[in-house]
Amino acid sequence: MDYQEVIAFLYKQLPVFHREGKKAFKPGLGNIQQLCARLGNPQDSFPTLHIAGTNGKGSSSHFMASILQEQGFKVGLYTSPHLQSFTERIKFNGQNVPEDWVVQFVEKNLTLIQDIQPSFFEWTVLMAFSYFQNQGVDWAVIETGLGGRLDSTNIISPQACLITNIGWDHQDILGNSLELIAQEKAGIIKKDTPICISESQSHSKLVFLNKAKEMNAPIIFAEDRIKWNHITFDEDKLLLRGSTKSNPDFEIHCPFAGEYQVKNLAGIIAWCEQLQEEGIIDLAWNSIKKGIEKAKINTQLRGRWEILQKNPWIVADTGHNENGISQLLNQVKELNPEQLWIILGMVADKDIDLVMKLFPTHAHYIFSQAQNPRALEAESLQNLAARYGLKGICEKDVNQAIQIAKESAHERDFILITGSTYLVAEIKM
Repeated sequence: MDYQEVIAFLYKQLPVFHREGKKAFKPGLGNIQQLCARLGNPQDSFPTLHIAGTNGKGSSSHFMASILQEQGFKVGLYTSPHLQSFTERIKFNGQNVPEDWVVQFVEKNLTLIQDIQPSFFEWTVLMAFSYFQNQGVDWAVIETGLGGRLDSTNIISPQACLITNIGWDHQDILGNSLELIAQEKAGIIKKDTPICISESQSHSKLVFLNKAKEMNAPIIFAEDRIKWNHITFDEDKLLLRGSTKSNPDFEIHCPFAGEYQVKNLAGIIAWCEQLQEEGIIDLAWNSIKKGIEKAKINTQLRGRWEILQKNPWIVADTGHNENGISQLLNQVKELNPEQLWIILGMVADKDIDLVMKLFPTHAHYIFSQAQNPRALEAESLQNLAARYGLKGICEKDVNQAIQIAKESAHERDFILITGSTYLVAEIKM
């Protein structure tokens, strides 16, 4: 088989969450334990850092991997979902896993698929562990897929953990209260293992404190460690000045201009301090600073306040739940465009009403649709939006939708493409 045939085979044979949603999710560690055991438990051959959270865990994972790279380590990075190529999920020093390695791995281990019948996600987690072992990584940064406690990545015994925040998402799987969702995420906290919380929230703080106490895990909250003295949005980056216990005055230029990155950065910087205090990793401040500033170059992260054009501004962002969309729209509002255009597409199994009420009625809307079985029909989204006074046209092809908006927009307008990772993935960057 060639690479395209292998990917088609995996999508056909294995339950895939981005295609099937909840029914593709296999809770529990039974399958991944069997898979890893059959290959000699590759996840135990290198030290790991584990990251969970409702929003920001992808960005935080990329920041941490970039920092470790700047420190001179050989670094594995596992994240999901991918935007345009499956190989984006598994990276070594910022480079995607080679397609021919994926082919060889699948062909060599076909019997595992037949014997254990894993989900697509379980299989990719195994693939990542095996690739990192093969590459001899010094560290691997592992992002959870969904939740934490029952997530396949939770087979690892990490040296430290980070939880970014807790918000509404995947309630049908994780629970219908923020406290229940927090309990699932807190499942990554291990015995005697340091844990950092990026964003302190009233509905989750006690959950994390209790779990950390139960596991005798040293816990810190970023807000207790870092103070921002000045934050400026400068077109395509964030300029931040702040202070911590070990660094009373620092300045960082973040290459991702979404203001939601401020809380992610607080978590990462506080976590780096914790890692040093606990004797886990010795990180030079210059590595932390350069790792953040070069994260886009070092890890190829895409789809976070990604500026496709200026005059008019065209920005794509993978925000897709209440918290993510809310922060995104607040930042757009601060820019005060003459006219806001929103190209919106969502998946059908999200709490659409929770998100729809956030959108402004004065914007011009183009309702679009990813080429994905879970995608909500553009016409259905248009009808739902009308209940909230949101009016616009339908164009299923996101690239055609962008062209329509560009032809109508003026120089000081703002075009935002958001609502679904899968929609952003189809943009011809």
